Amino acid sequence: MDLRPFERPDAQLVEQYREVAKCYSASCVFADVQHRGGVMHSGIKPIFPRKAVGPAITVKLSPGDLQDPLALLHVAKPGDVVVIDAGGETETSVFGGLMGSLFQNCGVQGAIIDGACRDTDELKDLGFVVFSRAVTARGTHTMFSGRKDDMAVNVPVQCGGIVVSPGDMIIADEIGVTVVPKADLASVIVAAREQAEREEATRQRIKQGRTFEQLLEEFGRI
Repeated sequence: MDLRPFERPDAQLVEQYREVAKCYSASCVFADVQHRGGVMHSGIKPIFPRKAVGPAITVKLSPGDLQDPLALLHVAKPGDVVVIDAGGETETSVFGGLMGSLFQNCGVQGAIIDGACRDTDELKDLGFVVFSRAVTARGTHTMFSGRKDDMAVNVPVQCGGIVVSPGDMIIADEIGVTVVPKADLASVIVAAREQAEREEATRQRIKQGRTFEQLLEEFGRI
């Protein structure tokens, strides 16, 4: 198996993303400043409300013959977000509680799955956030076959209708998942910070009793 190396974003830039993402509706803010782009399909939902913000590490599984994405444990680093292309398969779980524990031990922020997970009770108790298209009790064949190969690690994958490359930034919250391409990280963070600050200023004006006409005059949008 080819465990392809890749360059993660600068650590300070990642921290800037996490700081800005403390705002309300972070996934919306980062989508808005990308002209509504980078948003995964609404079917990708968190199993419990929690944010995950960090650079993507990716794995593409074999459609129709899904395996546990254990190979990612060899490349995972603290702060990463696992992005799994399971082909949208909703009837075979590729991620569960024991795997969540292993990734949590690596410092991984969470997992985004275009497919299914299970053991949601255990994942909630762990506090390891997982976003998936479905939840099912049926696992992969890996526990019986022992086969862990035939998957592509840290390659561009498709997740929730969005192409995700290793090193892209993931902003996931209870609303949805937004992806920022690695090439755009520096410009998007500036725009997102301005947008978050503008929205907070708008909230304060609303508390002061401003009308929507006054808000439009001052901010140009609501």
